[in-house]
Amino acid sequence: MSQQFIYKATIAYDGTNYGGWQVQKNAVSIQALIQNALSTILRAPISLTGSGRTDAGVHAFAQTAHFTTSNPIDISKTLASLAGLLPPDIRVLDIAVAEDGFHARYSATSKTYHYRLHLSRIPDPFKRRYAYHVPHPVDIALLKEEAKHFLGTHDFTSFANEAHSGSAAKDAVRTLYRLDIVEEPGGVRLELEGNGFLYKMVRNIVGTLLDVCAGKIDKDHIPAILEAKDRKKAGRAAPPHGLYLIEVKYEGKESKCLAPNFCASSTRS
Repeated sequence: MSQQFIYKATIAYDGTNYGGWQVQKNAVSIQALIQNALSTILRAPISLTGSGRTDAGVHAFAQTAHFTTSNPIDISKTLASLAGLLPPDIRVLDIAVAEDGFHARYSATSKTYHYRLHLSRIPDPFKRRYAYHVPHPVDIALLKEEAKHFLGTHDFTSFANEAHSGSAAKDAVRTLYRLDIVEEPGGVRLELEGNGFLYKMVRNIVGTLLDVCAGKIDKDHIPAILEAKDRKKAGRAAPPHGLYLIEVKYEGKESKCLAPNFCASSTRS
């Protein structure tokens, strides 16, 4: 068997125009576009594996993926060629040689997501694709207090779509290290770091917190929702366009953050 070279890629994208990260039959995906570009450049079929899927409309500052080749590649030339072949809302920021056994998904030790809320009375047209304009008042002090209920290790079945299939069906227990509410001009961002996230878990957490602020869910009721292990007991899913994958960390490696303005506040305390 010929030697295989494993490469780790760091990718940024604006998810507005795509059906999500994952290859699919009825929509254009980020994964498919990068795979096709790599296959063209390297003149061989390339399979790209991401750290996880992001939904249609979700953005990434630093999605991580890996691919293997039979021959070593010229990283600088490959990056330049990818910039020429890919649409301007997708960029491969970095390619590095990975250790044997590296897997973008299974080797990850934590992920950080941000969700941006636009809280000004009048929607800002320049934020409409990148932050959720909340149509009701949001008590930031209440938001911060309720967010504490999610910290630690819990069964997050109530906050997972497709809870009875995929990884959630095998094990819905995850650990949330941080859920920080950071105020910024015109709104706030929720910063979530955990050892893993179930399908739509972040959007369901954010939507539930907003439902508490809107008076649709009682204050301090989140522990009971977690205990119920029933998606119907939780709140709405926040829309995808406010969500960003910020950073994926791997054991034994100093994290290389390619979005420093965002990752600087994402260091676990």
